[in-house]
Amino acid sequence: MSHGMAQDVPPIIRHVRVGSGYDIVVDWGGLGHLADYLDQLHLPRRVFLIADNNLARLYGETVMEQLRQGGYEPLSYIIPAGEASKSQQQLNALYDWLLEQHAERREALIALGGGVIGDLVGFAAATYLRGVPLIQVPTSLLAQVDSAIGGKTGINHPRGKNLIGAFYHPRLVLADPATLLTLPPRERTEGWAEVVKYGIILDAELFTQLEEHAQSLCDFSNPSPALLCQIIARCIALKVAIIEEDERDQGRRAILNYGHTIGHAIENVAGYGEWLHGEAVSLGMVVAAALAQEAGMFAAEEAARQNALLAALGLPTRYRGSIPVAALLDATRLDKKVAGKRIHWIMPRRIGEVVVTPMPDELVERVVTEFFAQVPEIP
Repeated sequence: MSHGMAQDVPPIIRHVRVGSGYDIVVDWGGLGHLADYLDQLHLPRRVFLIADNNLARLYGETVMEQLRQGGYEPLSYIIPAGEASKSQQQLNALYDWLLEQHAERREALIALGGGVIGDLVGFAAATYLRGVPLIQVPTSLLAQVDSAIGGKTGINHPRGKNLIGAFYHPRLVLADPATLLTLPPRERTEGWAEVVKYGIILDAELFTQLEEHAQSLCDFSNPSPALLCQIIARCIALKVAIIEEDERDQGRRAILNYGHTIGHAIENVAGYGEWLHGEAVSLGMVVAAALAQEAGMFAAEEAARQNALLAALGLPTRYRGSIPVAALLDATRLDKKVAGKRIHWIMPRRIGEVVVTPMPDELVERVVTEFFAQVPEIP
């Protein structure tokens, strides 16, 4: 699919009123105009482009050349792809490289990649010389609708995901949905979990739109650039509205963790990588809906709609694996969202509306045990 096909899709820009303020741009083919976007920020000409090896192979040279032609002096650094790179070791290696290059306080770091790159490079930018300009260029669906939005950066600790980090806002986020065309199907699919999440917690219309277009969104054979840009921009607008209200995750922002209590526990216990984040969140949403349904808060047909949409978008709704249930229940308690030792669950009341509430331990144990003890039928 050429950039030409989508010339008629104008960029969608959302200004974020947090910190000194910045723009999030959704622009089909926008990666090809990165230099033009940088020009508006009046940065020093030397910039540091950091990507993982997959992205570097796909786009590295093109982006470097385009930056050079735009009058920049780009230097590039490549990080191994995968969740394991969100580590103290990779962070230190990145600091070492920046120091070798004598990177200065006003020179920008450009994070080109999915959530791992965004989180790692974001944390490096937040902490190197106490903060250097950061440009987020998210290339996965998950990063475009979720992880690159909102200023959370960080690395994993052997004892849990994202335990070391900082709130640090970029100077610009440039989401180019055309980059999704080069993603492996599994990595593209996982992002739909976070999109469905926005529908459940905040936006019944978005949910219905996803139901209507689930088939074409799932197979991606001929996606409509306008539709994709619109859905991604809608998710961004929903997340930004919440962040402007609750930047530091003290209150309302908690609803963004729908499906994440069990999701994080699955990732943690299974070892990062066995389940992609979006896959784990999909399972987490199935469990959360079952919990809400058992508690009489959420109608059975709404839970069924949620699970049907997840499945239609190619996400898992049944657990296949061998995690011991006890380990999962322990991991939920260790989750960093536990306040005063009670887990506050994000529970759906209806599609488009959730409530944050503690749930009775015995109910949680019963629902979680039932879900994870299902013996998968032989296909």
